[in-house]
Amino acid sequence: MGIFFNVILPIIAVFAAGYILQRIRVLDVKAIASVSVYIFLPSLVFTQLYEAKFNESYTILLVFAFILLFMMIVLNRILKHLFKWTQSVESASILTSAFMNGGNYGVPVILFAIGEEALPYAVFFMVVQTLFMNAFGVYYASRDKSGYKRALIKILKLPATYAAVFAFILQNIAWEIPESAYSTLSMLSDAAIPLMMVMLGMQLASITSIKFNWQVILSALSIRMVISPIIAFIFIWLWNVDPTIAAVILVVSAMPSAATTTMYAIEFDTEPDLVSSITLVTTLFSIISVTILLNVIT
Repeated sequence: MGIFFNVILPIIAVFAAGYILQRIRVLDVKAIASVSVYIFLPSLVFTQLYEAKFNESYTILLVFAFILLFMMIVLNRILKHLFKWTQSVESASILTSAFMNGGNYGVPVILFAIGEEALPYAVFFMVVQTLFMNAFGVYYASRDKSGYKRALIKILKLPATYAAVFAFILQNIAWEIPESAYSTLSMLSDAAIPLMMVMLGMQLASITSIKFNWQVILSALSIRMVISPIIAFIFIWLWNVDPTIAAVILVVSAMPSAATTTMYAIEFDTEPDLVSSITLVTTLFSIISVTILLNVIT
């Protein structure tokens, strides 16, 4: 129970603060999300990757991200034919099972449970996952509506992408960022994780309509919360990775559905009620499943 009270409960409390605030005041979540996406998140990405020492571990994380995404899509294709899903239902299942909440949820869990040494890896995976979500996620949400073009535009508008690129470039040139500028970025970076956590609570509170299609919900829940960690275990066993990287891979693989997918589902009218339902159910289920996983890891 120590893991629950020391790691999970404080994180859930911050989520709850955002949830309660949104229920009481009904703030503009999109406006607050824009502040996070365009100011705080790029600062976090830049500072963590700028200070990181890139090695084989980052390559391992990238390979795992591709393998996991591929497996999630394949499993959903199989379920589509097995249960005779429509294309929109398949897209909803892919959105909620292939794209986990590695940022708002995964980063703080990794920071509090594993430690600061794992934070650069968690942020790197978050960047990769965000790129995937803004490419494949937008495509599957809008594949009947010029999906490829929308996905490309979405990636090009993503500030975290440029923050990561600049971090890589500045690491390899003989020029140091002025201390005054870097201290500003560090200050914004420190505020990014709490803001992301509050944002998740607000996003969950903004879910107004749900659709309990239990066949799809349980299928997506099984893929996201059970099969995904099993794939992670197999990957770690075959690759024989560093314990810290193994812990990061296991934690992110067990994260619930990304709340951002609900926004995509609403924007492109891809079963938004179903996507909201799966996001809510997986997030609630994760309170138990992530606690169990962290006890196994530690």
